[in-house]
Amino acid sequence: MRIGLLTEGGYPYASGESHEWCDRLVRGLTGHDFEIYALTADARQETGGHRGHRELPDHVRLVGHAPLSGDFPVACRRPAEDRRGRAAGRRARRRFAGHFGDLVAAFATPPAVEHTAVGGEADRFASGLYGLAELARSGAALPALLRSEDAVRILEGICRGPGALPAARGGQLTDLLAVADALESALRPLSLDWYGETGLARVDLCHAASGGAAALPGLLATHFFGTPLLVTEHGVRLREHYLAGAAEPLNAPVRALLAAFRRALAAETYAQAALITPGNTHARRWQEHCGADPARLRTVYPGMDAGRFAEVADAAADDSRALVWVGDIEPAKDLIGLLHAFAEVRRAEPAATLRIIGGLGGDPEAAGYRAQCRALAAQLFPDEAADARTAGENPVSFEEIGSPDAPTLEDAYASGTVLVLSSVVEGFPRSLVEAMFCGRATVSTDTGAVCEIIGGTGLVVPPRNPRALADACRALLADPDRRARLGAAARARALELFTVEQNIAAFRGIYLDLISHAPAGPAAYGATARDGVPRPFERPAESHVPGRWAAAGPAARTPSWALAEGECRRSRCKRYGAAGEPAVRQAW
Repeated sequence: MRIGLLTEGGYPYASGESHEWCDRLVRGLTGHDFEIYALTADARQETGGHRGHRELPDHVRLVGHAPLSGDFPVACRRPAEDRRGRAAGRRARRRFAGHFGDLVAAFATPPAVEHTAVGGEADRFASGLYGLAELARSGAALPALLRSEDAVRILEGICRGPGALPAARGGQLTDLLAVADALESALRPLSLDWYGETGLARVDLCHAASGGAAALPGLLATHFFGTPLLVTEHGVRLREHYLAGAAEPLNAPVRALLAAFRRALAAETYAQAALITPGNTHARRWQEHCGADPARLRTVYPGMDAGRFAEVADAAADDSRALVWVGDIEPAKDLIGLLHAFAEVRRAEPAATLRIIGGLGGDPEAAGYRAQCRALAAQLFPDEAADARTAGENPVSFEEIGSPDAPTLEDAYASGTVLVLSSVVEGFPRSLVEAMFCGRATVSTDTGAVCEIIGGTGLVVPPRNPRALADACRALLADPDRRARLGAAARARALELFTVEQNIAAFRGIYLDLISHAPAGPAAYGATARDGVPRPFERPAESHVPGRWAAAGPAARTPSWALAEGECRRSRCKRYGAAGEPAVRQAW
């Protein structure tokens, strides 16, 4: 089958966890053809393209891309838009005003005062969203309309009107301009040229690698062509927007309106998806809270490469008192609390050491936070010397992967007997799973999916509680047998649930299950075999029935007895000669 893989800001143009997961999925499912449609952060991200990474496999048939910021690329405009230019006609502006008004009114007014959409549609947001998509498909310059004065006036009228969100009523012109600019970027996928016969119209299944903007092309493929949509969220995109919005210097009206828009888009995505695969139960709870049907949710843990950690030595024979922390240094990891907890550990275990291994995360405050942690470590643990002739060493070290003492990630985990996770905000902690692959006992804070991952094979304490963290670390450092038992159980659990093979097998079954329940799309008719090998699901089942039901065109979907009288007469004329006998004799 042909899979349309929809990504945002990652595969195949950027590295990171999303890139690695998509790459493993594509390379693992060699029995399917993939077409990749990537929404990039900006046009500069596409400069190197996927050439900077490993060569894509042969069953990746197409790679399309479009930036979500900057000028709208000419290559992604529709031909009609190029002919008409950026100026929209009066009729297009009237249609835009109606659809954009429905869209904004749906998320800018509380549900208690939302009105029924024109045309009897109960969901005004969906009516406005697909109306704008159809307007763009007809050739209108939607990006220009979204940046126009008309859009700002519509926003202002709804925000000043009755029933608007309280936080939006005080918005100034600069706030409305910022919202209009953000909406143009978020709705840019509506204007792309991905929805023709050579694009998403011919795929059998759309797989969005995240929610938000990446799922928009899949929503349009479902709306225009009836293509099933599969949405995978390892971290809920709406939650990420909430956390990022709280950190950004946005005015309250802008933050409230954009949060309401993203919440409405997430609800529509969950409503239209044939299946949603959260990466853990923590993400699943968020999706259910946003309106996802529990019957269409299936948890699939992200697969990780266990092979690279197979050679890490067992910690059972290691009698050292080394704690290790691995990850990106940023305030959400609460290394300040970890350092205070380690001060308590040192009172009971004077030989204990703490290795903090990791670089700076994406947080803009990460560099300052690392300097603060270094200063606190120097204050809490002055350099200690064994005697009067040796140089003193601090029991806390700050290192990065690639340093002499930790050249690889495997070396980092092998250097400690207990892995510590001290985060106050966490999604799916990869370092915890990697430590489990290495057979290490773990001490973690109860955040995100930690309890779900550990499942009783490690110690879990409340976040922001250095005393509880210190007590758990002391308990494991003082009991080698317990460390060995927990490490062995952790390795067995990780190999059962979190491997690449488990993830690929799950999606192989999901793909087949979804396509087996999906009606044949228009692209299935008139298809021919490639290289003499028939493609499964390329032709609907009824086209293989012998006799007069085996019509070759789209009319074969409906038998003659279900057609209107005129359509039935035309269909009969195509199959029979003037005397009413079959023009071509076929054997039953």
